[in-house]
Order: sequence, then C-alpha cells, then structure tokens
Amino acid sequence: MSTLRRLMFCAAAVAAGILHTELSAQSVTPTMKAIVIHEYGGPEILKYEDVPRPEPEDDQLLVRVVAAGVNPVDGMIRSGLFAKNGSRAFPIILGGDVAGVVEKTGSKVTKFKAGDPVFAYVSLDNSGGYAQYALVKEGEAAPKPKSLTYVEAAAVPIVALTAWQALIDSAKLSAGQTVLIHGGSGGVGSFAVQIAKARGARVIATASTANQDLLKQLGADVAIDYTKTKFEDVAKNVDVVLDSVGKDTLARSYGVVKKGGFIVTLVARIDQAELDKHGIRGASLGVEPDRNELSEIGKLIDEKKIKVIVSQTFPLSEAIKAQEQIATGHTRGKIVLKVADEPK
Repeated sequence: MSTLRRLMFCAAAVAAGILHTELSAQSVTPTMKAIVIHEYGGPEILKYEDVPRPEPEDDQLLVRVVAAGVNPVDGMIRSGLFAKNGSRAFPIILGGDVAGVVEKTGSKVTKFKAGDPVFAYVSLDNSGGYAQYALVKEGEAAPKPKSLTYVEAAAVPIVALTAWQALIDSAKLSAGQTVLIHGGSGGVGSFAVQIAKARGARVIATASTANQDLLKQLGADVAIDYTKTKFEDVAKNVDVVLDSVGKDTLARSYGVVKKGGFIVTLVARIDQAELDKHGIRGASLGVEPDRNELSEIGKLIDEKKIKVIVSQTFPLSEAIKAQEQIATGHTRGKIVLKVADEPK
C-alpha cells in the first residue's frame, strides 16, 4: 500500500471512529438517580439507583424534582397492599407529591412551559416523585405557590387535596357549620383544620398532648387531647366528621353527628347500617389529582390562610429513614425528601 493510500485509510478510520463515538453518545439514554423497588417488602427494599430518565408523552410534563413529599400510602404501595389492584411492572418509583421546575413538555400541553415552577400530585400510573425527574400529567400540576419554598410545596398536594375533597367535595362543608377533625395535627388533618376555617366553619380537632399547641396555631376553635378526654364528651351534634384514624374512633363518631349530617373516613369502609341508624350520610374517600383544586389551595396559601407544616426533611438517598419515621404514625405535618438544591 502506498504511503498516500495508507494515510487516506488512516484518516477514514479515524473519522469513522469519531462518527461512531458521536452516534453512540447520542443514542445513550439519559439517566437519573431514583429510589426504586424491585419487589414488595419493608423499607429495606428501597434502592437508590441510576435509572433511565423518562420522556413526556403528549399530555405530560417532565418535571425536574427539587423536593418530594412522603406519605403513608407510599409504604402501603411498597409493602404490596395494592398489588392485586394494579399492573405496574417493577422496578417501581414511589412518591406522589412533587415540587420542581418544568424541564420539558409534551406536544399537547398548553398550561405550562419549560422553566415554570410547579407542584403536583403524581398519579400512581406515572413514574413517581422519589427521583430527580418525574412525569406529571397537565391536569395533575399547578403553579407552585410563590410564598413557599419547593420543600414546603412538596408537602402540600396529596394531603391538601385529600382534606379539600373530603370537606368541600364530599361533605359540602359551609360557613357556620361545625366539623370534628380526628388527627388534626397530621398531614391531612393540619390542612383540614385550616381549609375548614377558611370556609368559615367552627372546628373541633383531636390530637395527642404534645400537639395541642399546634391545633391552636392552625386555628382550631376547640382542641381535644384524645389521651385524656373522650371526644364524644365534647363534640355533640356536629355537622361533619372527618376521620383519618378509623377503628374505634370511627365507630364512636357516628353518634356525634347531627341528623342529616355527614361523616367521611379516609382509612376505612363506611358502615351503612350506622348511617341509617343515626339518620346521617357518609362516604369513604379516595383522593384524585385535580389541577383546579390544587390551584385554589395554592391561592389560600399565598393569601396566608393556610400554613404548611414540614416536620422533617431527608436527602433522597435516605428515603428508608423517611419511610421508617412516617410509619410510626407520630408525625406533625409532613416529611419531605430533598432531591436538589432550591433554584435561585
């Protein structure tokens, strides 16, 4: 082979190598850090791993997650409680609450654009919030309240929507009515107390001794220490009961609702026989994502009518600790995973 041909061959080989490298780089799927499960079980099965970064479909946003809320339902999903109801394939990314910045939008998204600060309730059929990026349908997201940090915003969606849908959509709570809220210092309860007050209702709320001060700060008119006082000795003929405790607490609650009143439970099956016996109505509630309601809640927050209580934060890599803590059932407000630094 002549020297010229040898040089041309080498140049072509080098060029081909460069081209191959460029094509390979382009074809590599971007990855992200996430907490995933590959099987059902206890908190120890949560794995901090690199996984493919998802791509949004036509009606979805890709959100760069700054913070993700931790909820009791996350542990229920992890343990396999809902396995028979769904067909989600492993690995599964948990987490229904996110606050972050829109990275990319699908072709049919009209309400948001890249760079928008949002918070959202991520439905179970999408990739979850315990990750650096999450997929959110347009109808699940709302503008992040301006007065909140991203960590605070991540503490809002599921619990606030649960309280709203229980009190406003189901029970039709109105000004001048009296509502009894069980577990008023918890995630749902702390929002329920404030939403009821913003609605003009009189609020009776229960909590342990340590959380009596918090109930008053949230605006409860009457705070009951359930470790010392039977709620039925204080709450009588109420218009609405919101139950997030179940069992004996729910069983004793039917008798304190006035005729024609309403009882809504978040954690049990409503007893129709008890409703009929007392001449009241009731419902068992499952929460649904709702952009409009989340926007309304955001406005109340920015109007200082609702304050957000974050009790603890953990880095994403310590999701096991966060889930172990929430499983104790003794959390004021919400626990949040911090995924990234707050944007400037």
